[in-house]
Amino acid sequence: MMRALRRIVGALLALLGILVSAPVAEAAGPTCNGKFVNPVTDVCWSCLFPLSVGGLKIWPSGRPDTNNPASPVCACADPMPRIGISVGFWEPARLADVTMKPWCFPNLGGMRIAPGFDIGQGYLAGPSMVGGRSQSTAKWHVHWYVYPLLYWMEILTDFACFEQASFDIAYMTEVDPLWQDDALAALINPEAVVFANPIAKAACAGDCVAATANLPLDQLFWCAGCQGSMYPLNGNIPASIGHVQSSRLALSRFAYKMHRQALAWGTMGTKGLCKKYLMPIMRKQQYRFQMTNPIPTVNGRFACSAIGASTMPPDAGRAYPAGGEDMGYLVWRKRNCCVF
Repeated sequence: MMRALRRIVGALLALLGILVSAPVAEAAGPTCNGKFVNPVTDVCWSCLFPLSVGGLKIWPSGRPDTNNPASPVCACADPMPRIGISVGFWEPARLADVTMKPWCFPNLGGMRIAPGFDIGQGYLAGPSMVGGRSQSTAKWHVHWYVYPLLYWMEILTDFACFEQASFDIAYMTEVDPLWQDDALAALINPEAVVFANPIAKAACAGDCVAATANLPLDQLFWCAGCQGSMYPLNGNIPASIGHVQSSRLALSRFAYKMHRQALAWGTMGTKGLCKKYLMPIMRKQQYRFQMTNPIPTVNGRFACSAIGASTMPPDAGRAYPAGGEDMGYLVWRKRNCCVF
């Protein structure tokens, strides 16, 4: 336990160093809202389950789970031949800010920095109305943190399947021109033009139902279920109907973008037992999103809901006018691993 506390304190000290070294925000800039994530009270620890060995769930839960390898015995050849036990679990692996304010970090206590140069988009105080009140647009930025919480907390000592890394800010969309422009985004998602038609969009209704009731449909990879379309892979949301729906869509697109750029990898299924693998078309079933800011969701079946699931059961009333455009999410990732 002391080692776990030292890891957490070390991460907090690193964040303090960022706060001290960051330029002071401009007084005239918008207020950034948020708070640090408490790893004890702000994390839905029941989202770790179901826990499985082979195809058998030894610690079931009320949440849906992906298919696990049927055999409890597994074998790996790299880096050395070995035989082990096939386990499956959900790990809190990443933390994400999703905000309309450039350089605002809700999960770092609501810190906002001034980088000293004109980059990123201007602040959008809220979804802007275009075409009347029936339609609105939103522009979101995402900050992607390496956040291997299970390794820090030492839930299972020396468990080789945990990602062993330290806290790090891995990606900020303010410095990514592809995130801010639909035409440039086409460089990494040229197939978007194929799915820009009414038939493809209508199919997303089925993905919405499937994601809410059980798991999203990976075959409909161009859909983000109830939130809308996965394309383009940027933060420009053409039909925003609320901060929660809109921010979750932006985060879903960003996760897909990370896979398309080979910055995120597959960890689920038989292929993930021995090592991570390339997944340029993201499997939506690999992820769950849990809100951490402004109000954490820490219990209930929908506390960490799948990509594309309806936002009404878990997140209704959790975004408010003052600061509702500064959201934070904990990203849970399905992991199948061969333990030896």
